[in-house]
Amino acid sequence: MRTDGPVLGERAPSKVAALFGDQRGAEAAAARLRRELGLGEAQVRVLSPGEPHPGRKIEPDDRGIWHTAIKAHVTLGLLGLMAGLVLFGLLWAAGITAVRSSPWAAGGAVVMFGAVFGLLAGGLVTLRPDHDKLIVEVREAVAGGRYAVVTHPVDRGQRERSIELLAEESGEVLRTL
Repeated sequence: MRTDGPVLGERAPSKVAALFGDQRGAEAAAARLRRELGLGEAQVRVLSPGEPHPGRKIEPDDRGIWHTAIKAHVTLGLLGLMAGLVLFGLLWAAGITAVRSSPWAAGGAVVMFGAVFGLLAGGLVTLRPDHDKLIVEVREAVAGGRYAVVTHPVDRGQRERSIELLAEESGEVLRTL
């Protein structure tokens, strides 16, 4: 099931994580998530201190990230281009002298700026700045000897329920958008 919408290409676009002081608590929380929410092994990951590749468990969907990059840039670039066309039409209709005297130059500039702003927005979506805080905090906790449970919910209901269950198991819950 994909809940990605027109811009995101990941199967699980959000992440929820909880930090634990011991393995027993982390494993129990992971088992509870799998049992009560019906999440699979790939959706609930336990990270242990000394984990050789924690990034693979935190962000396992490499192909989805590439799909997000492509979809975000194409979709938002085209939306920016269309916004530029609309803005040019409004400027033309308003009778702006600079636009009326050089319509090709003005239209080209406005449309290109719209497309560039759309592509920049696509880049921002691709970077997923909401994920950085979670990734950094989980990596630091695991490097510091703690355990983490990371869930990859595929919809809002799974995300909200994961937050609730992990909050009951651990006082330190992190989440992305």
